[in-house]
Amino acid sequence: MGNPMRIRASVQEGVTEVKVLMQHEMETGLRKDADGKLVPAWHITELKALHNGKTVLEGQFGTAVSKNPYLVFRFKGGVQGDKILVNWIDNKGDTRSDEVEIS
Repeated sequence: MGNPMRIRASVQEGVTEVKVLMQHEMETGLRKDADGKLVPAWHITELKALHNGKTVLEGQFGTAVSKNPYLVFRFKGGVQGDKILVNWIDNKGDTRSDEVEIS
C-alpha cells in the first residue's frame, strides 16, 4: 500500500534510536466531505518493530493519531548493520512493512 515508510535508525553508546514516518491518511470516521457525508474511518490499528527478528516495540493506534504518524523510540542492544523492520496493519486490513539498517 502506498509510499514506503521513512525509517532512520542510528546507534550511540549502546542505545539505538529509531525514527519512523508512516504515510497514512488516518481518517477518524467523524470528518465530513464536501457533500456533507461522513468519510469512513481508516486508520492504523497495530504497529510492530523488530530488531533482527526480535520484537522491540509493539503498539496499538486509534483514531486520535494524526495523518502520516511520526514515531521515535529507543532500545538497547543494536549495532551498526543490524536490521530494523517496522510493520503496521490498518482497520481495512491493509499492511505495510519496511526495513532499514542501523547506521
